[in-house]
Amino acid sequence: MRGRLFGWRWRRNPLRRRSDVVEAWTLLIVLILLVVGAPAAGFLVGRWAHGDARAHAAAQRAERDLVSAVVVENAPAATPSAHGDKPPMHWVRARWTEPDGGSRTGEARVPAGTKRGDRADVWLDAAGHSVQAPPTNTAIWQHTLSLGTCATAGVVGIVLAGHFTVRRVTIRRRLAEWEQEWARTGPDWGHHRA
Repeated sequence: MRGRLFGWRWRRNPLRRRSDVVEAWTLLIVLILLVVGAPAAGFLVGRWAHGDARAHAAAQRAERDLVSAVVVENAPAATPSAHGDKPPMHWVRARWTEPDGGSRTGEARVPAGTKRGDRADVWLDAAGHSVQAPPTNTAIWQHTLSLGTCATAGVVGIVLAGHFTVRRVTIRRRLAEWEQEWARTGPDWGHHRA
């Protein structure tokens, strides 16, 4: 009996309606899109995001200079955090020698707990101002994975919303068909002809 119930919408039978066939095909398409389409979309978006982020980081590395600076003031002490073992970064005053040989004092981003006289790496833009470091490989991969995951979730959401809409329309259509058939057979129901 179980074998006869499975796939009844695909086989020809007198109880099958057009809405049943539409619902069966929609379910098959939805399963294919969820199993193949959503991961493929996430992979393609992630691949694009990875290439774009790597190109952006390479461009930043090419237009910025890395210099070693001497910290002029103490950075605030590190406080225990539940967010991991990486200390927070703070902007403090530091002095460095620019690539053209001149000395400059400005703000440098250093880890918490850095003491006066310690050395820190400073990234400089074309104007010689201290800027944030270009994205690391870890940041690039985080960007890649987050965009790929968002793309996958977006496709899943769109597919499920479409399936919900089609299913709702087919259920309404099926109820309308049943109503029409009942209107034809209902008056005769229970009346026996002699």
